[in-house]
Amino acid sequence: MEFHLWLSLVLICVLGALSPGPSLALVIKNTIHGGAKQGYATAISHGLGVAIYAGACIAGLGVLIVNSPVLFQFLQYGGAAFLVYLGVKALLAKKPSTNDDNQAVDINVNGWRDGFLIAFLNPKLAIFFIALFSQFIDANASIEQKMIMVSTVGLIDGIWYCLVTFALTRGNIIEKLRNNSHIVDKVTGVVLISLATRVVLQ
Repeated sequence: MEFHLWLSLVLICVLGALSPGPSLALVIKNTIHGGAKQGYATAISHGLGVAIYAGACIAGLGVLIVNSPVLFQFLQYGGAAFLVYLGVKALLAKKPSTNDDNQAVDINVNGWRDGFLIAFLNPKLAIFFIALFSQFIDANASIEQKMIMVSTVGLIDGIWYCLVTFALTRGNIIEKLRNNSHIVDKVTGVVLISLATRVVLQ
């Protein structure tokens, strides 16, 4: 894969990762309630979920998802249900307790699960990657080229959300967020449920 094409792919992936959405809200929420450990878990597992979708699209499974209304809707509604679950959970969340090193001890936060599922249950990623990869992959692309593309997509996504977690846990930022976690949770809950409603109604 030529270097300038790879840079173009990187730029598109960076812009996609920077777009605010439910994934960003989830990373912030899990970092507030679960500390850096759960924030990084959410970020890494989300990157893994995105990479799996990218690999599936390169393998041709993305076309199957897009062209199968039943499968597409199953993933779409499954994703909407998961967003509602996360939204309701956020609305009902209590202010997390902390220990001596100011790390949250909310044992109900599962970053590995949440990050992966919010990516995996988003079939629109299949549409995005089919459109994206059609610009970069030809019929003669090698396995190495395909692996580079999949790795690039997953790493950029995971690194971005790891940077978000890192920024949130520097200095007293996380402490201020936790002191106002009731506000953050309510806003996050409304955003997630609104996104789920939009998915169902569109």
